[in-house]
Amino acid sequence: MTPATQGSIPIWRDERFWKIAFQIITLVVVVAVLSLLITNLNRNLAQLGLRFGFGFLSNQAGFSVGENLVNYQPQDQYQKVIYAGLINSFRLIVVGIILATITGIVAGVASFSENWLVYKISRAYVGLVRNVPLLLQLFFWYFAVYFALPPVQDQLEMGWVVMSKRGIYLPGPSLTDQNWLGLLLLMGAGLLGALLWKLISDIRQGDRSFRGLVYRGINGLVALSVIGLEIWLIIRGVGYLVSPQDSETNSLPVGVGIWFLGMAAIAIAAFLLWQQRTRLMVEQGTSGQPQLMAIGGLVAVFVVILLFGLGWQPPTIQEGGGASGGLRLSLEYAAALSGLVLYTGAFIAEIVRAGIQSVSKGQWEAARSLGLPSGLAMRLVVFPQSLRVIIPPLNSEYMNLAKNTTLAFAIGYPDLFSVSFTTLNQTGRAVEMIVLIMFIYLIFNLLISVGMNQINALVQLKER
Repeated sequence: MTPATQGSIPIWRDERFWKIAFQIITLVVVVAVLSLLITNLNRNLAQLGLRFGFGFLSNQAGFSVGENLVNYQPQDQYQKVIYAGLINSFRLIVVGIILATITGIVAGVASFSENWLVYKISRAYVGLVRNVPLLLQLFFWYFAVYFALPPVQDQLEMGWVVMSKRGIYLPGPSLTDQNWLGLLLLMGAGLLGALLWKLISDIRQGDRSFRGLVYRGINGLVALSVIGLEIWLIIRGVGYLVSPQDSETNSLPVGVGIWFLGMAAIAIAAFLLWQQRTRLMVEQGTSGQPQLMAIGGLVAVFVVILLFGLGWQPPTIQEGGGASGGLRLSLEYAAALSGLVLYTGAFIAEIVRAGIQSVSKGQWEAARSLGLPSGLAMRLVVFPQSLRVIIPPLNSEYMNLAKNTTLAFAIGYPDLFSVSFTTLNQTGRAVEMIVLIMFIYLIFNLLISVGMNQINALVQLKER
């Protein structure tokens, strides 16, 4: 008997064997359960005379939608009404995230105010709004606030703001529905760009083992699909954004929406200059004044375009009631946006407060020893350091906001959830529609998560 044979371990006592065996058993169980569920689903669909598939989306929808940016008509196909609902949900998510972030930061910073009234208002807002269910708040904003507005004949006119049961009119850029749609598509392209950036980074940093090559190959296939969708979004978005307001009367070949592209280019240039300035100051000890002056110039151009390039116009009062021009918000959209912004903003305020408290007291004292007042100490010293703690939980709040938009269905806002359930009721395709809704919201949250992870990586400390 050889020494190797003497030292061999029985297979039932080999830890590596049982680890592999457990994984194989788990995989077999998962596959068996999925097979059972799929077989059961197909059997039930067969008994109903149905077959799993999405071919029904090419049938005529036959129902109208209260508001949409894609010029949907009842005679269009189901896939177009799904697209209209998706765009409605996306614009609610985008605007909601922006406004909730502003609201949360203001309320969170106000909780450190030395002004007694400001501090109490901040704490009362967070304590009240966080502890009331969101659905109840949506009902409050819709039925008790916006639906209680007077009829068109007795509309409220407060300067540049006009409110009635027909909607809320605010000063806004002179953009058409197509321009707004283009802007939303380009925002979606931006979020998709973050996913593409992560995929490319993973491919470049992957190891050369067999598992690493398989992983890189899968990422490469996904990246190719994302690149195709990215190109489509950019082409369609730019096309919609630069299209003129009125092709019959406007002599310009493009609309004011093209200025948004200029503003985006300026913002990117300013960001790159800021990064270069920081690098030069850290690595070479320069003052960074030339870059700072260039950034100031870019900001000035940005403000000029923002004020004078977008064709801002207030609502125009019509004779006999009503208004035209400006930016119109439907009652359903305004109520959904108000509820989501204030509800999510209260949670973000607590995240901001926790992030600021995580900064050591010595940083406050160091800032004050330099003669900085409390406001500048917060803005220049404490708040930037707190971002490392604030951004990770913000990711969860943004994803919660995206999922909570489905509650807008309760007040009649035609979001993705609403139009999908109308489609479900008309076609009887419950499984397909539920799968479709779950997939789209999964993509929404995946894009938010990837984008926030990229931002989080930018603000984290980097050790050399």
